[in-house]
Amino acid sequence: MSTIRDVANLADVSIATVSRVLNNDTKYKMTDETRIKVLQAATQLNYRTNSKRKNKSSDIDNSKVKNDMKIGCVLSVTKSKYNDPFYMTILSGVESQLLNLGYEISFIKTKHELNDKKQLYNTFRTPITGLILMESLNSDTYEFIRKQVPYIVGIETQHEDIDNVGYDHYNAAKIAVQYLTEKGHKKIGYIGGSNIKDNIKESQRYKGFYSTMHASELSVNPDWVIDCGEWDEKLCMEKVDFLCRTKNYPTAFFVGSDLMAMAALSSFGNNGITVPNDLAIVGLSNIEVSKFSNPPLTTIDIPMKEIGIVAADLLIDRINGYKLLPKKVILPTGLIVRNSA
Repeated sequence: MSTIRDVANLADVSIATVSRVLNNDTKYKMTDETRIKVLQAATQLNYRTNSKRKNKSSDIDNSKVKNDMKIGCVLSVTKSKYNDPFYMTILSGVESQLLNLGYEISFIKTKHELNDKKQLYNTFRTPITGLILMESLNSDTYEFIRKQVPYIVGIETQHEDIDNVGYDHYNAAKIAVQYLTEKGHKKIGYIGGSNIKDNIKESQRYKGFYSTMHASELSVNPDWVIDCGEWDEKLCMEKVDFLCRTKNYPTAFFVGSDLMAMAALSSFGNNGITVPNDLAIVGLSNIEVSKFSNPPLTTIDIPMKEIGIVAADLLIDRINGYKLLPKKVILPTGLIVRNSA
């Protein structure tokens, strides 16, 4: 078993410094680098401070144990912190399920905030029991957090060493394109974006669109593939406006998110193109406002709240001792037919 002296030697600091860091003593000034070195050394050595318990384990108040656990969330965002109804609905599922189980979320951060090393350290300077991670992080940030937080569950992340919950992007696109082809459309375009990779064609949604078009012996016109960057609604409208001015557009679009689909609807309307008479649109996610768009949006339903609920369940299972290999849980999707296609 590692001792505090072992931690001090590995971090190349004094035993007193280790004690101050691990006990969150802020009376003495020290650099962030020193604190991080100590935390990393303690994690590497699996060092745990000794705590004398006055009561037997059977006498411990379970509610107090739960209250002592700190659970955080890294929320995926596009422009501002709380603007995406897709991730906010998932978050509501996480929060409601944690409350049902007697826990609560202690903090919410974004990837952009955690890219700031000072914010990263300040967020994880005190012990964090569990984390819901809604976005893939760069390797340095992820490895630091992984060493500080014993239990992490991802939502749609690329990190394969943790549990992940999500849906099949490829199959969702396949359902959308098949619906459009069954309606008789042969000229179909794609509107989407990307978060991690710069090339939209690397996304599973685009791959599902492309392969389904190919299986239907339909060609993909590159002029009808609209890349909205990091899911930027303004950029989406600008590119759709440009396409309308060329007078060369398809009879239908599959759009990789409802927010982008509604931005495209607005832009087509501004250019005198009526949906679905002149052009059909199928979105993806079935966010609440999609049923109130003009016209109401045909879309692929993603069980957003249920994704959050399952993620919360997985996290608490891990905290309670579940130790088998990381799970990848894929929830089903389905077509919601409205008036846009």
